[in-house]
Amino acid sequence: MPRSALGLVRYNGRAPGLWLSSCHGGAGASTLAALIAGSVSAGRYWPTPAPAGRSQVLLVARSHAAGLCAAQTAVAQWAAGVLPGVELVGLAVVADAPGKRPKPLADLLRLIAGGVPQLWDLPWVEAFRLGDPPDQVRLPAGYARLVRDMSGLVPA
Repeated sequence: MPRSALGLVRYNGRAPGLWLSSCHGGAGASTLAALIAGSVSAGRYWPTPAPAGRSQVLLVARSHAAGLCAAQTAVAQWAAGVLPGVELVGLAVVADAPGKRPKPLADLLRLIAGGVPQLWDLPWVEAFRLGDPPDQVRLPAGYARLVRDMSGLVPA
């Protein structure tokens, strides 16, 4: 099994419609969970249901080299088929800086994207850096698309 920073955590009872798992610290899962109603951040864990059931998980990573490498490792762990009950919805990559991504990082992201069901490449939001509450920020279209795409997974 690939080595991963994501551990396994078992839970009992009703699961949220969507779990957001951080590939590394500071990935942005808590911020995205504040935007997606009915979702819950799982921290740096794969939430696995006990007894058998299903967890829908969105991985979250930053677009810097360490973040993308952590995402690649988490995706490899999922692809190994060792996560009981985990359904990977996709990967949300949150920009780590404004502007164009350097070519080596863009190439790595393209490689990782081939291993996930869907990728959401989210742009830099200066207001998040300044600590503005996510629900009070005018969001770029990429965030609105993620929220819209996830709304079908989360019960009303």
